[in-house]
Amino acid sequence: MDAMMDKKEILNSGLLERYLLDEVSEMERLQVEKYLQDAEIRQHFQQLEISFEKMALENAIPPPAHLKNSLLGTLGERMETPSSPENKRTNLKPYLAIAATLAFLFGVTSFWLYTQLNGIEDQLDLVRSQNEVLTEDLENLVENYDAVNNEYDITSNPSAQKLIMVGNNNSPDAIAISYVNHTDKTVYLNAEGLPDLPDDHDYQLWADVEGEMIDMGVITKGERFLAMNYIDQAESLNITIEPAGGSDHPTVERLITNVYLQ
Repeated sequence: MDAMMDKKEILNSGLLERYLLDEVSEMERLQVEKYLQDAEIRQHFQQLEISFEKMALENAIPPPAHLKNSLLGTLGERMETPSSPENKRTNLKPYLAIAATLAFLFGVTSFWLYTQLNGIEDQLDLVRSQNEVLTEDLENLVENYDAVNNEYDITSNPSAQKLIMVGNNNSPDAIAISYVNHTDKTVYLNAEGLPDLPDDHDYQLWADVEGEMIDMGVITKGERFLAMNYIDQAESLNITIEPAGGSDHPTVERLITNVYLQ
């Protein structure tokens, strides 16, 4: 493709229309045939051919009988009297003007259609992008609704024992709320009130069963409402600060809160 003209310039230049009307120089004809190797330009040219043919058919009007007779008579006279080269050029001028006008109109129309199609494609991309955002927002809303609804069912269950865990001197600002349901054998923890920890440490929940601390799970960072492991016959719940990922045994000196089960 000519490095001096890009696709948009080729499509808007009117060159393809003039080529279709055979109004191009030999050099321009070679250029067009080179351009037509590009699939997009070839498709545009084929559409022009269809449009030209359709316009010709739509605007074809049967001549009146008297005009037909007159033309036949004129043609007969011209067949008897050869025209000079000058007369031929004069007679061709109206047709050349019409062809040039058609080429210009098709060039303008092609540019307008090209611009409109690009604008529509941009609008479609914008609509697709907005739909994706709306779909994602809707999915998040549904997910949040399900989570809130599930949390409400858990916390409002009459069988759930609500236990407030207040921080000690190791973490006076800490507060957590546990919901222990011995009927369903579930334990849930609202950890929203626990202060943030560095990346190399985690909170861990323990159950005290006859003096033995049993792991109930690591409290995941960033989670507000968590399901923890239920331990039968637990006498108390305890939260400690442990190395990231949790420990096999609690670090007692880093106990921040505990509460006894009723």
